[in-house]
Amino acid sequence: MNSLSQYLELYRLNADAIDGGSAPALNALRREAFEQLASGARLPERGDENYERTSVNEMFSADYGVNVNRVAIPADVAASFRCDVPNMSTLLAVVVNDEFRPSRTLESALPQGVRFMSLRRAAELYPEEVAAAYGRLAPLTDPAVALNTMLAQDGVYIHVDCGVTVDRPLQIVNIFNAPTSLLAPRRVLISLEQGASARVLVCDHTQNVDMDYLSSEVVEISLASGARLDYYNIEESSARTMRHSKLFASQGADSRFNAGTITLTCGRTRNDFSIDLTRQGAECNLSGMIIGSDRQHIDNSVEMRHLAPRCRSNQLFKYVIDGEANGAFGGRILVTPEAPFTDAFQTNRNLLASPSARMHTKPQLEIYNDDVKCSHGATTGQLDPEALFYMQTRGIPEAEARNMLMQAYMADVIDAVAMEELRDRLRHLVERRFNGFAAGCADCRAASCQTQQLEK
Repeated sequence: MNSLSQYLELYRLNADAIDGGSAPALNALRREAFEQLASGARLPERGDENYERTSVNEMFSADYGVNVNRVAIPADVAASFRCDVPNMSTLLAVVVNDEFRPSRTLESALPQGVRFMSLRRAAELYPEEVAAAYGRLAPLTDPAVALNTMLAQDGVYIHVDCGVTVDRPLQIVNIFNAPTSLLAPRRVLISLEQGASARVLVCDHTQNVDMDYLSSEVVEISLASGARLDYYNIEESSARTMRHSKLFASQGADSRFNAGTITLTCGRTRNDFSIDLTRQGAECNLSGMIIGSDRQHIDNSVEMRHLAPRCRSNQLFKYVIDGEANGAFGGRILVTPEAPFTDAFQTNRNLLASPSARMHTKPQLEIYNDDVKCSHGATTGQLDPEALFYMQTRGIPEAEARNMLMQAYMADVIDAVAMEELRDRLRHLVERRFNGFAAGCADCRAASCQTQQLEK
């Protein structure tokens, strides 16, 4: 069965409501997206190229509702990010399902030349600016992108003017909370002009763990020459939450993009990264830290395209898979004839902590230029029995020794995180995760944990 059929029917019956709940700049691509899907498109199945282990069609096949009429759904924001990054002073906004909600002080606290706001509102206030960027990097020929474009009514908009540096991180807290099964089409649009600099932290949470949710996320990031962006996503959702995310980035000359995905708890996750280094001197550092247990399924796929001379990219993805969980990684580096003096490196290392855990890896290099330095590699193994035995002989219980070894295994990925405050917090979150605690820490009432009041 083609899971797109139910969403095509949903749009046919609710086109006016969907358009009415959004803005003209977002509606402009909606009909084209619908026609693209109606022409016989299908979401990838398990076994398709680059989807060997994950069926996106299956992820979207359940009967999820979509909030086309923009019904207000409450959420306890404090419970979702209490204790997460208490030592970071951030400029905060919350996305409840797919509705953007700024903190009370967000707009007044933003530096001049920075827009961090609802995508719908930005499309109303700056229609030409949004129209020039929306859908420019994410192609409608991709069925998942077309589906998101057809249904998205709101999202997050970040724009930093030329030469502006945002000192405080911009934090987006995504929250799932609804009384019925729900699909949230989330859209993020980030543009940094020449010489601009910003840091973005995204946290995914699920409040109602007894309900089925699906996040359909499309992120478009455009970095002009000399721009710098640090972008990190931490997923701490539930066993009944599915996440399908596609990130597209385009880098100008001498730009720098540091990005990372951290999966601590989830149900079924597929993250796609498509990054183009389009001008000389661009640099991208991409990392992933994945912890899977029980029956979790986590799949990451990277397309890193070197399209200009003297660019550099580095990928480091590490997995710890326990229980009956499944992990997958696919990475492809493309170096075109127009990209001499490229430095491109890719590393995937995996630790299987139980006999039932499974990991699938597929690193690839595709090089059409001789003047390059490129390498890729993947390893999969188990905990070192000699190290485990040594620690036990020193009086450390086996369970504690296993956790210590797994924490040490993730150290270099944490060290690669560009945001210092986040590195410190990740060490704590990873320790809690390996000790069996939910990383969200929703029951904590520590005095150091502070929240920000949201606009109603």
